[in-house]
Parts: sequence; C-alpha cells; structure tokens
Amino acid sequence: MIAPMVRSKYSEDMPPCRKGRATSRSGLDDIDPENNLFDAILYPNRSLRNRGFAAIMAIVISVNLTFGLYFYSKGAWPVLGFCGLDILAVWIAFKVSYRQGRLRERVRIDENEMWVARVLPSGHETRWKLQPVWTRVEFDRPVAHESQVRVVSKGRTLILGSFLSPEERGRFATALQGALNRARG
Repeated sequence: MIAPMVRSKYSEDMPPCRKGRATSRSGLDDIDPENNLFDAILYPNRSLRNRGFAAIMAIVISVNLTFGLYFYSKGAWPVLGFCGLDILAVWIAFKVSYRQGRLRERVRIDENEMWVARVLPSGHETRWKLQPVWTRVEFDRPVAHESQVRVVSKGRTLILGSFLSPEERGRFATALQGALNRARG
C-alpha cells in the first residue's frame, strides 16, 4: 500500500518588503553586519560534486552506447536514438538539480531587526524585515519529515529552510529561537 502524500497545513502569507535582483549569491550583504546576533545562510545539500557527475555520466553513456550498438548490429537501429535520448534526459535532470541547488536563504538578526532574504536560482531576491519583539519561531516537535520552521510575526507566516533535512530544520529552529530570545533581551 502506498502512503498518501502529506501536505502541510501551513502556508506562507507574509508579504515581502522588497523584491528584485540579488546583489550577491546569499543576499543581505548590504545590511550592516557589525551588530549581528545571528547570521545563517541556508542552502540545499548537493552531495554529488562535479567529479561524481562526470563518473555517473560516463557510466550512463557507456551502458547506453553498448546496448545501442548491440541493438544496432541486430538491425534494431532506432534503439540507438532512444539510448541517446536517455543520455540527454539524465544530463538534463542533473542540470536542473544543480540549478535548484543554487537556492539560498539568509537570516540576520540584531537587537532591532530580523532580516530574511531568499535568493532563487534565477537570481531574484525576496526580502522580509521583521521586529524580533513581535516574532516567534514555531516548529513541530518531535521532528518529523513534514515539520516546518515557521516564523510568525503579527499573524503572518514565513516558512524557512524547507529544503533542509528534518534534523537540520530542528537544529536551525532551536538556534533561531535562541537568537530571537537574545535580541529581545
């Protein structure tokens, strides 16, 4: 039996204070870093590096070329074209995955402000500015796969680190709550 997909009951409804092109890869570099109580850059894990990608593509190409040439020699020449399409599909899938790996979220907290920047793979940045006094962190305990780090301020919700593993989201929520507590005094 296949388990049903669980959808989150929370959605992001906090309006941004600014949208536009990112000035840096991680965002918020133009905000004064001197009085930071907390500065975190979140990004998706991409465990396969360029060398591993080259090795996997070499295996995919050699296997497809071997099968394609075998079927070509048996007279089934269209199979060779489909093997080429298979190689192209795997290459495109990896490129899309690497592009999504360029997503960044940055959180900076000082005594007076909390800044959040989300830089998409396309280079577009969205920023939120919150007051630490009115901001709280919500996170489901015990940590589960569908747990989300929710930042709530004045009844509006912002979801952070949705691409992190459940354990990483739990550690981030704890650290973020501690920084907000320090900012409140």
